[in-house]
Amino acid sequence: MERVVREVKRDHVADRVPQFRAQDLTGDGTRAEIELNGQVYSLRITRAGKLILTK
Repeated sequence: MERVVREVKRDHVADRVPQFRAQDLTGDGTRAEIELNGQVYSLRITRAGKLILTK
């Protein structure tokens, strides 16, 4: 998975924010599971090209 890092300027301080392509997370499909603190979330790319994140 390719990871892109971009700089975001906030109050004249550059913070590095990780940026990922949704297709890198979903592979050949339209869904990915993301785990946070033991909870699994579902990321889905809709037919309209929007992202939906649900628990």
